Amino acid sequence: MGRISISCLFPASWHFSLSSHVLPRILQPSFRQLLLLGLVLCLVGLLYLMFFIGKGHTIWTKEESHFHRHLARVTNVEATDTSNPTLNYGLVVDCGSSGSRVFVYCWPRHNGNPHELLDIRQMRDQHRKPVVMKIKPGISELATSPEKSSDYIYPLLSFAAQHIPKNKHQETPLYILCTAGMRLLPESQQEAILEDLRTDIPVHFNFLFSDSHVEVISGKQEGVYAWIGINFVLGRFNHVHNDGQAVVEVQLPGGDQQEALVRKRTAGVLDMGGVSTQIAYEVPKTVSFASPQQEEVAKNLLAEFNLGCDAHRTEHVYRVYVSTFLGFGGNAARGRYEESLAHSTATKNKLLDQHAGETAESPLLDPCLPSHLQDQVGALHLRGTGDFDRCRLLLQPFLNRTEESHTSLNGVYQPAIDYGNSQFYGFSEFYYCTEDVLRMGGDYNASRYAQAARSYCATQWKTLKERFDHGLYASHADLHRLKYQCFKSAWMHEVFHSGFSFPAEYKNLKTALLVYDKEVQWTLGAILYRTRFLPLRDIQQEGLKAVHSHWRHGFSLFNNHYLFLACFMVVLLSIALYVLRLRRIHRRGGERRMPSSVTWLEEGLLSPPLPITL
Repeated sequence: MGRISISCLFPASWHFSLSSHVLPRILQPSFRQLLLLGLVLCLVGLLYLMFFIGKGHTIWTKEESHFHRHLARVTNVEATDTSNPTLNYGLVVDCGSSGSRVFVYCWPRHNGNPHELLDIRQMRDQHRKPVVMKIKPGISELATSPEKSSDYIYPLLSFAAQHIPKNKHQETPLYILCTAGMRLLPESQQEAILEDLRTDIPVHFNFLFSDSHVEVISGKQEGVYAWIGINFVLGRFNHVHNDGQAVVEVQLPGGDQQEALVRKRTAGVLDMGGVSTQIAYEVPKTVSFASPQQEEVAKNLLAEFNLGCDAHRTEHVYRVYVSTFLGFGGNAARGRYEESLAHSTATKNKLLDQHAGETAESPLLDPCLPSHLQDQVGALHLRGTGDFDRCRLLLQPFLNRTEESHTSLNGVYQPAIDYGNSQFYGFSEFYYCTEDVLRMGGDYNASRYAQAARSYCATQWKTLKERFDHGLYASHADLHRLKYQCFKSAWMHEVFHSGFSFPAEYKNLKTALLVYDKEVQWTLGAILYRTRFLPLRDIQQEGLKAVHSHWRHGFSLFNNHYLFLACFMVVLLSIALYVLRLRRIHRRGGERRMPSSVTWLEEGLLSPPLPITL
């Protein structure tokens, strides 16, 4: 009896046969048409599944993976799994003016994509607390006894060593970076402290540590690291996935011959402390200078660097402007203002034979204090009038602006800012001024802010004190904040709009204390920058793996059930074609009246098997 045999050895071994007795029932024309139509529909559906849904699923999976990776970096508060052998660690010691802190960071193995940076995050202990330790005083206090420097730093490194697996110590980089306090010391005293650290630390600890890993960094470097850390947490360095964020056209350094690069827009940083104010932002376009002197100054304010692991790739090349203004912090500015008041009042009293401000009964009127507030600065007695606009006018000379173009505070060079396509974050005093008392932190609106500050200044001190006693202000606001809120509100307003020349209608300033509920330290930017070449090792290893597993990765483009379905469809198509061929034979035999063929077709007389093998 004739049979049609079909076998398939891949992806699974199976066998299928069809008796010739049932063929006449299959060969009905209506069923054949339905069969062909069904096959066509199945093939179209298979192609759709393979090329459209599969592709969409892959893109969705990648985007979801990136989203969760970014979300984990900014919100993950789980304890670090130190048993994970693929986890890497790094240490940064911030030697500041008042004390030193050690920060422990960790990151998983790099994914081998040269377009992406290391996924660095802060290490957390078993209680989910950041692994940080601080000691006092600052290391600069050891200027006269530098031989004690390594003993001073020992508790910090010992603390970090207890949290990092011992088998990881040898490959854990350690950076000791000194800031403000050490900058004030003579170079000889700086070097003596650093040399003691270079000599003794390798004796007691097995971290990856070299002479270049300990240094005194400049204010410019510190500002760049802070800018890197904030933008890294915001996800602005990930150019593989746009996420619908704003983009900017960048003209790379030395790029007259190069095409402009379009990538995610980074955020600028404004930070006003008690003593100084700092600004840092990316300069996407090639800058021009009004004079050779200005160009020379700009060289010390512009930093060009590549965050990527490959020096030949330009997607992570940035040009950042950083400037720090000593004496322009909130408290320092108030001190300068009060000193000017005392000097001008004394001079005026002497010339006109007056006694303004000498007693509480004849105080000097100060528009920068809340209405009816009595204050005393040295021998000078003050009483507030709470005139916000008058206070702003009095503060403008303290900005030390010049008439030269492209300058800001103190006449310092400042590259042009594209106010229509930029975003800034304001920290410290920018946040305290808008939130602690005025309760409008977050998105900054100049007119609303000025109106709120104007209203606060004009409110009598007695009323402000009652509101404070009833807890109507931020929990960390104190009487010092209430007394000088009027002055600091006016100072912040003038620094932002008159000093840095931001227009009154600028809408892209966000005042914040934290980024994604976290305090972002400049140390994060420091380790990100200093470990930027580490992914090269993982990329090379991934390249070797790719060579040895090329077929496996190619095969993984399609799931096994897709292969099975494709094979099954090919088999059905083969059956259909063979059935059609038999149908044509049947018709020809009927026309020529050859019973033998019909008899063979209907009775299956000793016809040999017809194998079809895939």
